[in-house]
Amino acid sequence: MSTALTALVDRLLYKPEEAAEALAIGRSTVYELMAEGALKYIKLGRTRRIRRTDIEAYVDSLATLPH
Repeated sequence: MSTALTALVDRLLYKPEEAAEALAIGRSTVYELMAEGALKYIKLGRTRRIRRTDIEAYVDSLATLPH
């Protein structure tokens, strides 16, 4: 496992860019998912962070989508 990926796995909060890397999707897609409410986030001052558990919940929700 790469050092960058290991560092991402150990985090509790992700920047949208880091979440995009962890999910292997584009940064703009993460922002769209956040705007739609599909990917929950928290605001810390003027910044947005995504909890690891919310990333995992989003991935779990993908398994329940119709094919």
